[in-house]
Amino acid sequence: MAWMAWTWATAGFFGVILLLLIIMTLLAIFRPETPRRGVLGFPTTRGDRLFVSLIGSAIIFVVWIRVSGADNLWYPTGIALLYAAAMFRFA
Repeated sequence: MAWMAWTWATAGFFGVILLLLIIMTLLAIFRPETPRRGVLGFPTTRGDRLFVSLIGSAIIFVVWIRVSGADNLWYPTGIALLYAAAMFRFA
């Protein structure tokens, strides 16, 4: 595993993604849902909204790092969490 620079941040990121996938799987098993139509204009499920949230969060971080540098990443983290909450609520 020397090919990848494993740090606590990297391991934490992949751990959170794994935890999200486990939670989404358990929710799909125990609380199935029907797709709903929100502000995106097409029917979405929890998994769709999670995917859109992850892609949007990646874009938020890339733009933040491009514009202001990687000095303080707490601001884009907050923005990404608000974006994800909005996606799960309104999309």
